[in-house]
Amino acid sequence: MAYSPVFAKFILLINQLTIAPTVSQLDLIMAKTTQTSALVAPVSAPESTTPNLYPWQYVDEGSGEELSRFKYLEGHPRQYRFDAKEGVFNINGTDKIGRTLTFQPLAWRIFTDNILGMGTKNWAEIFFLDEKNNVSAVLFHGYSVDNIFRLIEPLFYDDLTLADVVITAVAEKKENTKIQPKGVYYIATFSYKLADRETTEVLKQFGQVTKIFRQETLTDIANIKTAYNYHNPFQCEACEGIAAIDEVQTQADAEPQIGNALPASTDNEPVA
Repeated sequence: MAYSPVFAKFILLINQLTIAPTVSQLDLIMAKTTQTSALVAPVSAPESTTPNLYPWQYVDEGSGEELSRFKYLEGHPRQYRFDAKEGVFNINGTDKIGRTLTFQPLAWRIFTDNILGMGTKNWAEIFFLDEKNNVSAVLFHGYSVDNIFRLIEPLFYDDLTLADVVITAVAEKKENTKIQPKGVYYIATFSYKLADRETTEVLKQFGQVTKIFRQETLTDIANIKTAYNYHNPFQCEACEGIAAIDEVQTQADAEPQIGNALPASTDNEPVA
């Protein structure tokens, strides 16, 4: 009859005894056989220590710190401006970069508000990564916003958004002959081409996990018509306040109340 290796070792140890084994001897024998069995038990593989990084992140070899290839100071993106009087784009109002600007939007909002001391206007605020991977923002207003809507329409019917394309904005000269001397001004016109799919997915994910907004253009009375991956701190504060009230009511087992717990927000809900 064939025995298992462990049981055979047990029999061998018994045969080596000169007398019948005592209880203590049996305990010793069982301890030895158990120890032998443990030596052949499978060893589990060690857990992986590789950090779970986003595609735009990397680990500094020296410090071990997780860093981002995309540079962004929250609420303060790099400012690109469209000078509608001169017809050029610039950085921070000083460094002129020409009559065209090419970018792929990663977040935006189109809204009506009184900002920058310019009165109530229609605005389009678009966030993107510039050629140095800086999170940047550019503002358009007036007729330029109308042209952005003309861009959105064909994209909509192709099941696309501004986040799926690379946009080229061009300063187009206009003349107002109803006044003398005639007035000259510029509006932005837009064209686009499909963006790289992998790049698009990375930018969309980055926008979803990053609080993208510009502090200088933020108010609590903006009428937002449409937005994507835009972080509105005022709306988030309102949501947190409502959540806090709900939690207190639940803990106190309060009766349902009629009416709103908080006054309605003056912002429209952004449409993603």
